[in-house]
Amino acid sequence: MNPASGADGASRSGAYAPADAGPADGPDPALSWSAPMVPGGTPGAGRPVVSFGEPEGYDEGARSRPLGRRGRSQAVAAAACLVLGTGLIGGAVTGSWLAGDPDGPGARTGFAAAQDLWHSIPVDQLFPPTLQGEGAGPGGADRTWTRIAVAPDSGCEDAFDALLHKVLAPVGCERLLRATYTDATQSHVTTVGLLFTETDAAAMTSLARRFDKERLDRRTDLMPLPYAAQGTAAAGFGAAQRATWTVSVLTDAPVVVYAVSGWADGRTVDTPQPAEDAMRSGATTAPAQAGLGHETQGLADRVERGLRKKAGTVTEQPS
Repeated sequence: MNPASGADGASRSGAYAPADAGPADGPDPALSWSAPMVPGGTPGAGRPVVSFGEPEGYDEGARSRPLGRRGRSQAVAAAACLVLGTGLIGGAVTGSWLAGDPDGPGARTGFAAAQDLWHSIPVDQLFPPTLQGEGAGPGGADRTWTRIAVAPDSGCEDAFDALLHKVLAPVGCERLLRATYTDATQSHVTTVGLLFTETDAAAMTSLARRFDKERLDRRTDLMPLPYAAQGTAAAGFGAAQRATWTVSVLTDAPVVVYAVSGWADGRTVDTPQPAEDAMRSGATTAPAQAGLGHETQGLADRVERGLRKKAGTVTEQPS
């Protein structure tokens, strides 16, 4: 892929680029990484319907009546049970995605649907031009982030430091999507990344367990790299400017979500701090005092929520 050469909207390959909204009569193919799938196929003719007469039974007065006929109260109760049962089944399927249960009844469908999101969902929906973070700042303060750069979709060859690249290698790299945001004051910059892997749910679960068991998300030698774009507030956002970061390995989708933050003035950081630590009450490090932990986690959370919402929409489409 050709590297990005500037701010948001710079030249990039494929359809991975922000675009204006499409015409009212249908989606604009330029808005997505590939043309949307159109459900096809015409249902075939069903089998012929055969009707039989209703057998007779007897009521309490020994009068004959059709066995299939029910009283009004019985019919209402039966309908209520049917609705309740359908709701419980539907809730279980939806809940399996939202709760991250890889063994739930809807997990296989959700996982498969998420594999194609990188080229079927418009960039403005995965990385919105503006993100609102109500209560996402220190002390519950609100935050607003503006996207200032979008990287061309790419592989992972030069996107991570060597050690992190090695840790992620078992799940493969289908595509990497990245965008960089700044806060309302343009004092901080944050790169958010979505690594779409090539593996299945079992391998994602295995990697997630390793990150959790070995606390790989806290190691400074496993920080993600930022995406800096010339002519933007992130022009000086390099490896030495990384201040806080977070990495989340999803188990219900083939995606690794990460974010890394720093100052927009290009200052170097001697001791980067995991976002989790920088957000703790009473933390006194420079990244914590500047609220960079909240910037990192807040943006990562909202991009991940958007991804889950889109994957949920896909799973609800008729097959």
